[in-house]
Amino acid sequence: MTEKKGYRLTRIYTRTGDKGTTRIGDGQQLPKSHPRIHAIGSVDETNSWLGMLIHSLKQGNEVTVDQLKQIQDIQHRMFDVGGELAMPGYQLIQEAHTKAIEALIDELNEPLPPLKNFTLPGGGQSACHCHMARTVSRRAERHIIELNNELQESGEKINEPLLKFVNRLSDLMYVLGRHCALQDEGEVLWQASDTNRIS
Repeated sequence: MTEKKGYRLTRIYTRTGDKGTTRIGDGQQLPKSHPRIHAIGSVDETNSWLGMLIHSLKQGNEVTVDQLKQIQDIQHRMFDVGGELAMPGYQLIQEAHTKAIEALIDELNEPLPPLKNFTLPGGGQSACHCHMARTVSRRAERHIIELNNELQESGEKINEPLLKFVNRLSDLMYVLGRHCALQDEGEVLWQASDTNRIS
C-alpha cells in the first residue's frame, strides 16, 4: 500500500524574491509593493493576531469550548481569505462562513450591557488581543477594498462573500473584546476631554 503524502515545503528560501517580486498562486509575478500583496500581507498579519488571541483564550475561561472551536475555525477561514486573494478566479469564502460569524456575534453580544460610551483597548490580555485583531483586520479590509477598486478598472473584482467575511470579522473582534474584558479587568471607557469651540 502506497502512503499518500501531501505537499511539503522542502526549501524555505528560494532567492526568487530578492529583486522585490513575488509569485502568487496562479503563477503571476508581482512587485511586493502591489496592492494584492499588501492585501495578502495584511490578512496574514490578522491571522497572526488571531493565533495570539486563540492562545490567550486557551489559557483563560472567557469563552466556552464550542465558542473557542468556532474562533479557531474562523482563523482557518481567514487563511482561506489569503488563499483566495492569491488565486484570482477561485472562490474559497462562502456566504455561510459570514453567517457563522454573525451567529457567534449575536451569541456573545446578547448578554452584554448596552454601551454608553466608546471603549478603549484594554480590560485584560484576551481583550487586548481582540482589539489588535480588530484593528489589523480593519486595515486588511481597507487593503482588500483598494485592490478591488483597482481591479474593477480591468473588469475583475474580489468575490463579495470575501468582502463581507472580512468586514464581519472586525465586528466579532469588537464584541468578543467587550465579552472578554467584562470577565477580566472590566471595560475601559473613554473619558472625553473638555471641548472648546474655536470661533
